[in-house]
Amino acid sequence: MRRQQQKLKTRRAIIDAAFNLLDEQRSLSSVSLREIARAAGIAPTSFYRHFKDIDELGLTLVDEAGLALRQLMRQARSRIDAGGGVITTSVNTFMEFVVANSNEFRLLLREHSGTSPAFRAAVLREIQHFIEELSDYTANHTGLSRNLASLQAEAMVKLVFSAGAEVIDASSAQRDVQAQRLIQQLRIIAKGASFYAGKSQHAPE
Repeated sequence: MRRQQQKLKTRRAIIDAAFNLLDEQRSLSSVSLREIARAAGIAPTSFYRHFKDIDELGLTLVDEAGLALRQLMRQARSRIDAGGGVITTSVNTFMEFVVANSNEFRLLLREHSGTSPAFRAAVLREIQHFIEELSDYTANHTGLSRNLASLQAEAMVKLVFSAGAEVIDASSAQRDVQAQRLIQQLRIIAKGASFYAGKSQHAPE
């Protein structure tokens, strides 16, 4: 049991070390295995006991970053169900994540359009998870059809990620301005979907 706990502790140290090295100047492709091992406090050879190579570590980082954001947004939806505003609460929660987990979000942004097909596919899977969860929530709480809820969710998620890219290195004041713009834009999307749903019930296009 103790050996297994130590192995998990070391694996966690490798993951945390890799995230800490991914600042505004560096991407995963520019970080070496030796750097990660040194930051994690292990010998380079010990790395291979936990990951096959840097690529496998990279996929794990993408999964962790996406999961952390999804879990936070689920908590936001719990606050929404308790009486908070849907769009405002979601945007504020997302902005908090970008600030508190900037390296994790940078990883998602960079690898979304990076050179590795495996990393791109992994990030796209994470984005699709967001879209599916938001689509389910929207359909269950607004009465929109599944198809329209999915289209609305896709538009919202892509807009939010784009806004995150703009504010990741912005000042607090700049983030506040962008957050308010994003809230307005998301409300427009939601109202447009609601209008389209009502219109389509009466007259096909």
